[in-house]
Amino acid sequence: MSDRPLKLLLVDQDPIFRLGLRVALEEFSNLQVVSEAQTNTAVLQILAELAQQDPTSINLIVLELGNNRSINSQQLGLQLCRQLKSQYPNLPILLLSSLQDQGLLLAAKAIGIDAYCPKGIPVTDLVAIMQAVADGETYWYGLNDTKIEKPPPSPHTPSTPHRFLIRLLENWRLSGNSQINANLAAVTRKLQVPGQPILERAVLAGQQRELLAARWLINHLLTTSTSQPEQINDQIESQGVEQLPLSLENLPSDRSIIPYTPSLLSPRALQATLFTSCINKLQFPLQNITDESLEIDILRSDKKRELLYLILQKVADTLDELRSSQIGIHQLPEIKNAILYELWKEASTDFFGKFSRVKVGNNQVEIITVIFQSSGVVQAGILNKIPLLVDLFSYLLFQTDFTINNTNLSAGSFEANQNAEMLLENLLIQIGNAVIQPLLNYLGDIEDIKLIFYNRKFISTREIERFRNSLSWKYRVRNLVTEPKAIFESRYELFVFAPRGIAKTSIYAPRRQELEELSGIPLGVTLGLELNDAIAPPLKSLLSFLGSGVVFVLTKIIGRGLGLIVRGILQGIGSVSISEGKNKK
Repeated sequence: MSDRPLKLLLVDQDPIFRLGLRVALEEFSNLQVVSEAQTNTAVLQILAELAQQDPTSINLIVLELGNNRSINSQQLGLQLCRQLKSQYPNLPILLLSSLQDQGLLLAAKAIGIDAYCPKGIPVTDLVAIMQAVADGETYWYGLNDTKIEKPPPSPHTPSTPHRFLIRLLENWRLSGNSQINANLAAVTRKLQVPGQPILERAVLAGQQRELLAARWLINHLLTTSTSQPEQINDQIESQGVEQLPLSLENLPSDRSIIPYTPSLLSPRALQATLFTSCINKLQFPLQNITDESLEIDILRSDKKRELLYLILQKVADTLDELRSSQIGIHQLPEIKNAILYELWKEASTDFFGKFSRVKVGNNQVEIITVIFQSSGVVQAGILNKIPLLVDLFSYLLFQTDFTINNTNLSAGSFEANQNAEMLLENLLIQIGNAVIQPLLNYLGDIEDIKLIFYNRKFISTREIERFRNSLSWKYRVRNLVTEPKAIFESRYELFVFAPRGIAKTSIYAPRRQELEELSGIPLGVTLGLELNDAIAPPLKSLLSFLGSGVVFVLTKIIGRGLGLIVRGILQGIGSVSISEGKNKK
């Protein structure tokens, strides 16, 4: 193959799988995902447009055959394959599918499809197969009546006498890494839960260091002589890209905790690492476990997850566009608000559908048209308040260091990645809130909307109004009290994904300029906090002194006096009883 990257078109009905596959493939500089498609019509349209611009813009189509949903879907997949081979006979097609029906696979091969491999194949094997198929070879995994071609061997393939030993060592290494990574993922999930006791966090951090050290030893002691040193280091730093499975439920959850070496890591690799971790966290429960209402709380769990995945995909697309346009790091603050607006606009359009309509009274109303009427309110109330977007994008685009919690964090370090993950998760949640807010304001009580999007407990008019009132109260309290307090305390509150649901945490950041711009009630809140800080210590001391005096008077003076009186009464009662006894005798 030439030195030019292999250009791919991904076709799969599952947007989550496409996102996971795209993130995994971004690790390889010799691959480029040119476009993605979800439907058969979209595939043909994309290819037609690309053919007019540049006939060589696609080298390989990676296609799911029906997505294993129904026989009709599978037949439509075969029909698409037939149509693609008819219109583009020289364009190779690789089926990357969960289907295992040999009849369907033989039918696809008879149509002219070039290759097939199952979902879940290791990424490096998949990349080798893609390159071989693009070069004109074929690969059919597991067909009984065909010879199974293997991926092309590496230029450094070892000789036969050493192959068995090398393979054995590699299997031991992979097995050890698998066990360590599983335990590391469990420890990391516990560490990421906000509000844990300091002692428990210290114990978990110690376990994490031990596991990382064990993985480092395994990767060095069981390294084969044919492995290239730079490849080994890269695998260690990226947590074994060759083991990254393509099925979403198996995506590793501990990729964010690896202590990366900045010199070995590119900005794209940083992005792939953070996005993979975020994809995995989105499999957690997404119920709100904070004391603050969120707009996305009204959505069904599947719709909430779909929206957050969609926003993550839009963030990835935005980063790609910024790289292509060669935006400089000093330009990011100027275009920050425009970036957030475009993310909100594109996510809203794709989530609700560009031409989706609902019936309002006697009229049919386009959902997107109504939502975009609130762009100013959404920008001012939610989007422009999303913190540290410039820092996050600088980190992902230019691999800059982080300054978080008054500490400079090297790009690629565990602490930097952890904070970048929190900022990314907060960005997804807040944009999700911005997508849903106009819907609640203008179309919240429409039956078609409730049927498609809402959590069942919010379908009654009373519950919807109660939910909207809760949100309205949240914004008032936030603008007048919570936000001024956070500014005065030099911190940002962030929403993050935790194992039990959406949680809230905070990080330190200088906010002196915002503090100087406060006025009215927010300024009064900060002055009240300052006054409280000023008078609280002496007031507490005075109250403590007065309290000690009261206790002294009650116990030493009044208490003793009452004790003497009570003792005298008891002694008098005893004397009377004795006298009466003598008289009776």
